[in-house]
Amino acid sequence: VGEMSCNPSFGGIGKGHLMREVDALDGLCGRICDLSGVHYKVLNRCKGPAVWGLRAQIDRGLYKENMQKEILNTPLLTVHEASVEDLLLTEPEPDHPGKCQVTGVVLGDGSTVHAGSVILTTGTFLRGMVLVGLEMHPAGRLGDQPAIGLAQTLEKLGFAVGRLKTGTPPRLAKDTIDFSGLEERTADNPPVPFSFLSKAVWIKPEDQLSCYLTYTNLKAQQIVHDNLHLNNHVRETTKGPRYCPSLESKVLRFPNRKHQVWLEPEGLESNVIYPQGLSMTLPPELQEQVIRSIRGLEKAKMLQPGYGVQYDFLDPRQLTASLESRLVQRLFFAGQINGTTGYEEAAAQGVIAGINACLRVHGKPPFIVSRTEGYIGVLIDDLTTLGTSEPYRMFTSRVEFRMSLRPDNADARLTHRGIFLRWLLQSVVLPGCRPLSHVPSVSAGFGEAGCVSQQRYEQAIKMRAALEDGIATLKSLQLSISKWSQLIPEVHFSSTRRSPVSAFDILRYPEVNMEVLARAIPEPLRKLAKWRELSDRLKIEAAYEWCVINQQQEIEEVRRDEALRLPEDLDYFAIDASLSTEVREKLNSNRPQTIGAVSRIPGITPAAIVNLLRFVKTNHQKTEKLKAFAQTGKYLPGKMYSEKATSQTQISAELSEEELESTFVKTPL
Repeated sequence: VGEMSCNPSFGGIGKGHLMREVDALDGLCGRICDLSGVHYKVLNRCKGPAVWGLRAQIDRGLYKENMQKEILNTPLLTVHEASVEDLLLTEPEPDHPGKCQVTGVVLGDGSTVHAGSVILTTGTFLRGMVLVGLEMHPAGRLGDQPAIGLAQTLEKLGFAVGRLKTGTPPRLAKDTIDFSGLEERTADNPPVPFSFLSKAVWIKPEDQLSCYLTYTNLKAQQIVHDNLHLNNHVRETTKGPRYCPSLESKVLRFPNRKHQVWLEPEGLESNVIYPQGLSMTLPPELQEQVIRSIRGLEKAKMLQPGYGVQYDFLDPRQLTASLESRLVQRLFFAGQINGTTGYEEAAAQGVIAGINACLRVHGKPPFIVSRTEGYIGVLIDDLTTLGTSEPYRMFTSRVEFRMSLRPDNADARLTHRGIFLRWLLQSVVLPGCRPLSHVPSVSAGFGEAGCVSQQRYEQAIKMRAALEDGIATLKSLQLSISKWSQLIPEVHFSSTRRSPVSAFDILRYPEVNMEVLARAIPEPLRKLAKWRELSDRLKIEAAYEWCVINQQQEIEEVRRDEALRLPEDLDYFAIDASLSTEVREKLNSNRPQTIGAVSRIPGITPAAIVNLLRFVKTNHQKTEKLKAFAQTGKYLPGKMYSEKATSQTQISAELSEEELESTFVKTPL
């Protein structure tokens, strides 16, 4: 628990957004990082706040210690350490798709653990194989046994299984590295926490450790080229991570270039350096030659050689958007078993799978984050709709609505969805618990997940109210441009601007922040400027207001498409619809849950979408009329509308023939 298998860091561009969203849903990793980091940095500062990437180097030992302390002291949670070798299965529930239902797991010693839902987060352990040079042996990571029995069970159940690979660099002794001639990268002062609950990180700004940058050279390239025949991992056709490639892959794809190597500390008291960018699987003696050919590492001691890992993953298109398997009911998957990279993507899937596994047990509807609500929604939609043939990494470029889905507003987007059901379930499962002082109604948009603590909810409500009040206050302060020029003479204001201009409009200028405004108009702005987090968020809200407003129409179009749900039991090869064989094959393979998801499958034309909509709508209306005839002996005239989409053959939104003819699903690029 809490073991960081590879790089001792969290966050980055795109990944930092996931961290913030996991935290907004009360996930742990953000809070633990704020208690364990040694170097905090916001990446992409040269661009707008919408694509800033929060990142931190983490102390391995501290992270593991703090995570275990949190997990092992969680009320009502039992932690049992053992290998899982098999699944307990029974007959399927009749009202859900799937050939069987999971009821628990079989451990390595033959004992069983029964459960209402099971989540598999196997990482690289599923039939894992470690490779160094020409040597290979079964392992999930160096020193740990792989999961063989579980892999065989999943294959027998009919899951489509693929093979991926990744790698990790050698570890170096810090006291043998010459940092004097290398480029130093200092941490941010003040450091920005990951968690919305953290006022500050645990470490003083001046105590943070630096990272250092060096580069490979032609000598290192030559060593790699001359010894490719001694490297099984590179010769394998298994797909590796495109955005975190091995040194061998970089040398082959980008010859005659120098490549960055970041020297990153593994902890405050640790003598271990992690050379980011130097992942390789050459024999150990050749790895040492490569290391010593690099500036600053001429006398570096290798503590552990780099190695590659190959492992099984399951095609994520076999999952629903709740991360439940279509083949086995109540079985959920999260992390690298779904073909993703990194801690952050795994954490994002883990919190969604955990929420939905609990909701499934209680018979509640699944908790789905859409593409319009968060990076988590984009991640899961990409996986379950498109699948992946290489380790999937989150980037800001994958997200259509970046201006709205920013790291600063993840709490405003997601926290409110997690509180009401938590109170509701606790009132059932844990009688005697003190109810919340304020429980919003479900109609107000609160309450599916059941994962957010009262403390977090109250803080999110407080921030939301403060933002609304702050924006209203700023918009109420309206002055002429000439007056603003007198109050803030250091900023050049456009003379073409109409008068009056609000303080909120003035806040959009790059040179203006809340401190500048508070000096110009102390009352009532001084109190807003004193709350640093609020001050920063008001600045960002002002900068993106018009972008968000302009994007809202596109967001509503996507939400409309996502509301058009398809029956789970639809047989695409048997339906009487004007669809080509290629389209039917794609639909059957991907099993999209919504029309929006259909539109994102490569090769599906707008005409095919309209024809599919027409069939589903017409078929549903016929079914309803037959049901009515069987009950009353009369066909019901006119257009049929379902009261509520509850059966497998219902579609949750119906269109007229004219609407069908003109409907083309639009997903902005």
